[in-house]
Amino acid sequence: MKIITLAAAGLMLTGCATITRGTSTDWTVNTTPAGAAVRTSNDFSCEQTPCTFKMKRKSEFDVTITKPGYKTWTGHVTNKVAGAGGAAMAGNLIAGGIIGAGVDASNGSMLDLTPNPLNVTLEPQ
Repeated sequence: MKIITLAAAGLMLTGCATITRGTSTDWTVNTTPAGAAVRTSNDFSCEQTPCTFKMKRKSEFDVTITKPGYKTWTGHVTNKVAGAGGAAMAGNLIAGGIIGAGVDASNGSMLDLTPNPLNVTLEPQ
């Protein structure tokens, strides 16, 4: 009986997006030309692209990109259910891990930021 219980617990954990994917992800900004400054509405910034930030998967934020001699670019980053995140959520539900499914849904571990990477071509002024 202990073996069955341990196997069932292991199956539930392997399907959990929180464990397999985490609640944060790398989010990258690339610009053409490189060397632009990036500011986000959730207080992240870098002075020269390309740059990568560690962001919460459930984040939504605005982005402003500036470079002398080029028009300012603004945009929005949101999130969506990722293929791997959805699969982990399904694994939770199939294995009966309602608690794990609730955790994954609330902490954003089944989400991906979009767009990622953010690729922007700046327009000259």
